[in-house]
Order: sequence, then C-alpha cells, then structure tokens
Amino acid sequence: MNLKLALIGALMAITIVYAVYWWTTARRELASPISLAPGGGAAIGLNGASLALAIVGNFVLGSLMTLGIGLYAPCMIMISLLGMNPTTAFPIMMGSCAFLMPVCSLQFIRRNRYHLRAAVGLALGGPVAVLIAAFIVKTLPLLYLRWLVVIVVVYTASTMLRTAATERKRSLSSAGAAA
Repeated sequence: MNLKLALIGALMAITIVYAVYWWTTARRELASPISLAPGGGAAIGLNGASLALAIVGNFVLGSLMTLGIGLYAPCMIMISLLGMNPTTAFPIMMGSCAFLMPVCSLQFIRRNRYHLRAAVGLALGGPVAVLIAAFIVKTLPLLYLRWLVVIVVVYTASTMLRTAATERKRSLSSAGAAA
C-alpha cells in the first residue's frame, strides 16, 4: 500500500466514524432508552435530490470498495440518513455488489492481483454465510443489527487509521533513509 492509498483510507475512516456518530445521535426521537440507537426513516423509496444523492453516494461507495473498503455498512448508514427504512438497504446493497463485483474483479484477475486462497475460502464460505444471513441475521431485531453495523464500521475505521499511520511511518522512514 502506498501513502496515497493510506491517506484515502484515513479520510474514509474519519468520514465513516463521523457518519456513525451522526447516525447514532441525529434521530433521538427514534432512539431507545439509551438514546444512542441508530435511527432511520419509514420511506421505502427516494425521489428527486435524495435519489440523486443516493445514486452518487452508492457510486462513490462502490468505487471505494475496490480499495478494500466495504460497501454494506456505509450503504446502510447512507440509506438510513436519507430517511429510508434500514431494511430497504439489503436489496440495494446486494444489487450494488452484484453489478460491481464482476466488473471490478476483471481488473484484479487480469493483473493477477488477488489472493487465490482467500478467494477460494470466500467462495466456499459464501453459501454458508447466505444461510446464516437468511435464517439467523434475518430474525435479529433491527436494533441489534444496527448496532452490529456500528461495531463493524468502527472496527473497520480503526483498522484503516492504523494502516494509514503504519504506512506514513514506513514512508517517512524510507524517505529518511534515502536522504
């Protein structure tokens, strides 16, 4: 990873931490007694400027997915912040990735820039994950699922920030050694 990618990762980490903060505090009327439960609206569709914002936002999230930044949690946050029911995020996330992954994976395959063992592991684990999602995650109360998203996003952001800091140190030490 180079310093520019690390900077993008750090900026994305800061952005998603801010989004999670806003997502967990902006809609207090929907909050649980602990007053930090993530909100969302009741809409099942968008139109006008909100629809345009959702399309552009999802396009940006899809572009960042090729850098290793996941789409699901940030997409669920974006959908909720736009006032939609969080359950509507699932078909949007699936559709986004169904169109994104085949197109983007071609570049990685052509350049042989993927880890074969990880790819096989994900391919074999995918059907099991679908069954888990269909029978276990689907029955979770939405509040728990929202908090699971918050935990995943905060973990991802901290990992990206740690990677960016490590890459910056490595870049500075190699620049110092070259001088």
